[in-house]
Amino acid sequence: MNADAHRIIVTAVATRGRLGVRITPISGPRGLSTSNGFYRTVKLSCMLDPHRLRIFRAVVASGSVNAAAANLGYTPSAVSQHVTALQRETGLVLLARSGRGIEPTAVGLALAEQIDGALSRLGDVEVFVADLRNGRTGSLSMAYFPSVGAAWLPAVARALLRGFPGIRLDLELRDDFTAGPAKRVDIQLLVAPPDFTGGRDTRAHHLRDDPYVVVVPPGHPLAGADAVELARLAGERWIDNDFARGWCRQNLLDACRSAGFSPPFRVEAHDYPTALAFVAAGIGITVLPRLGAANLPEGLLAVPVTAPAVTRSIFAVVQTSIEGTPPAQCVLEELRRCATG
Repeated sequence: MNADAHRIIVTAVATRGRLGVRITPISGPRGLSTSNGFYRTVKLSCMLDPHRLRIFRAVVASGSVNAAAANLGYTPSAVSQHVTALQRETGLVLLARSGRGIEPTAVGLALAEQIDGALSRLGDVEVFVADLRNGRTGSLSMAYFPSVGAAWLPAVARALLRGFPGIRLDLELRDDFTAGPAKRVDIQLLVAPPDFTGGRDTRAHHLRDDPYVVVVPPGHPLAGADAVELARLAGERWIDNDFARGWCRQNLLDACRSAGFSPPFRVEAHDYPTALAFVAAGIGITVLPRLGAANLPEGLLAVPVTAPAVTRSIFAVVQTSIEGTPPAQCVLEELRRCATG
């Protein structure tokens, strides 16, 4: 019987995280009679075990079950069981007795011709999955807030791309924590209360507590001071620096209230660099986390704030589904190094 009369396609597929092979008839009758001794009813599509396909291909190539068993290091009984199971999965009779031995049926030959290409493609998929698992390809998404962007992310990106040159790093500027799937990222850097634990399917890693400082212009009475009590700043001209009105600003406002005053903001800037430029122009002072004052314009001085000391807690929030992957571990390790440096 001509194998081309009943053609099939064997395709490497991945379903629910498991690699497999699908066999699909593309010609010939869908219900094949068993009266000729070769065919059973064929399902239009079924998932196949790649291991059994390899064993069947070895039987066809070597010409017998015993020879295939010797080549594969199996017992003849085990090889026969795998071939029988494959016939059951496919609904096809793949081997038939011929004298004292066996030979592939027409559809068995058709399947064998397809197996080599399918297993090669499946091997490519397995390599790709291994690359994804080990971070050699794919992408990692991160969200960050402004003051850690310039301070930490260049070192993080360098470490990640040096260790995993095939990966793509996607960055997004974001001040709020959003756990919804539409805005979910692999790792998010954020400021939160000290007892923050993350959200659903995430884990929060505390990186550091960042103390606040007051930045003053040259010649200011506080210039060169070791520290300043927060209440002493009540009479200063304040420059606001937090357009987002997030936890960083609220943390400062709460501390000022506990010191007995509300900050007398005279100028509203939308970010730290603009606020620092106003300070350099002699317009007033600004209070911000030390990380935001890492690169001050020439002449400006940062003085620690005490009584009460104001700090913000910085976290890396990681999706638990990727937390154990090598790229995520690389990023966390570098973030910890930056945070303690």
